[in-house]
Amino acid sequence: MPNSAPDICENAEVITSPSPARRPSPDDLLVLLAVGRTGRFVSAAEELGINHTTISRRVAALEQTLGGRVLTRVTGGWELTDLGREALTAAEAVDAAVRSLTTDATGARILEGVVRISATDGFSAYIAAPAAAGVQRRHPRVAVEIITATRRASTQRSGLDLEVVVGRPKVHRAIATPLGDYCLGLYGSRDYLAAHPAPTGIDDLARHPLVYFIESMLQVDDLDLASSFAPAMRESVSSTNVFVHVEATRAAAGLGLLPCFMADRHPDLIRVLPTEVAVRLTYWLVGRPETLRRPEVSTVVEALHTTVREHADALLGIRD
Repeated sequence: MPNSAPDICENAEVITSPSPARRPSPDDLLVLLAVGRTGRFVSAAEELGINHTTISRRVAALEQTLGGRVLTRVTGGWELTDLGREALTAAEAVDAAVRSLTTDATGARILEGVVRISATDGFSAYIAAPAAAGVQRRHPRVAVEIITATRRASTQRSGLDLEVVVGRPKVHRAIATPLGDYCLGLYGSRDYLAAHPAPTGIDDLARHPLVYFIESMLQVDDLDLASSFAPAMRESVSSTNVFVHVEATRAAAGLGLLPCFMADRHPDLIRVLPTEVAVRLTYWLVGRPETLRRPEVSTVVEALHTTVREHADALLGIRD
């Protein structure tokens, strides 16, 4: 007897279950976080304790999972794309969850990591160094690296967490906040002023050599304009390093245009024309938003602000 039932295979609707959505690997997200913070594969590899090839492989895997580029190549490193910044939010959540498991005997969260700062010579020595030392005493697993440089804010902050620059910076995909003001004054050593009559007005400065930055190598506009009060002063000893300015002035090379918080530490330096020559400048702090959200970085930022406030009078050349 023929089977009158319809052929199930031919007439039944084929039902297929949707393929499971692919989720990014937490490890891949943490790699993206490290690259996004440092801007460099090599720095991220050092931070995570893996090799450069693994960084590349995990970034490629993440991009395949998300269906788009998370990083774009720029001069000197890598920047996050729009998709990369979206993924970074998830990466930060993963990182926060992992870090929350790192606690001391009392259950308090332990801060750890490396914070790399670029700052001018004087700021590095007298503000950044004591601020970093205070952070390290409170959080022994936080290391602070200080790179000295007198320059504009970097267009790409590859390998840097924070930059301290002089004058309001023009930044892209970064946050710039004022740290505090400081003052440049004109100083002469006791020996120099004993051999050369001290100037009584701006016009007298034409008879004195100036100790300051090398004009052709100066990259900071505010510092470049700082000496415009005395265009007739001839150059004496010049340098890209402000500590050289201080020591050359102490050695009677001429009158030095010096940060007051550095010069006033030396009793053999005398400030001249304090009313006529008082150049007020501002230190600015620059960092990427994703970097500033790191707990160890925000702790260093807070310490820098605190140290600047504690030295506010010295920075402005105000003596008791």
